[in-house]
Amino acid sequence: MALQGIYGNSISMAGKALDFLWTKESVISNNLANVETPEYKSQYVTFEEEFQNRLQAASQSGSAQNVQAAIEGSTYRIHTSYGETARADGNNVNADVELMELTRTSLQYQYLLRSISSDITRLTTAITGQ
Repeated sequence: MALQGIYGNSISMAGKALDFLWTKESVISNNLANVETPEYKSQYVTFEEEFQNRLQAASQSGSAQNVQAAIEGSTYRIHTSYGETARADGNNVNADVELMELTRTSLQYQYLLRSISSDITRLTTAITGQ
């Protein structure tokens, strides 16, 4: 039996979430690297709302294939914050906010990895009986 069949869509959903969190960490790190760059505009990543909307629409259809397609078709988007400039040099990166968000994102990533690892460990235990 395939891993996808055992866990339903949870492995695919976790994979998408990990991709999003990895990208979010990269974008935040780039913002922090450019905290002193004049005219640099911070960036942010969106994913959750589109993902939720796609899943809700697909689940209303009652088709497992539609749900799987919604998961696979969901993507993150990188946006630039143009309207916010608090500094004279035109840079709008707030290092404190970025560091807090980086910490939160890193914790989410670690938690999700541990959750997946735990699921696979339980499956292995069930299969081997040990």
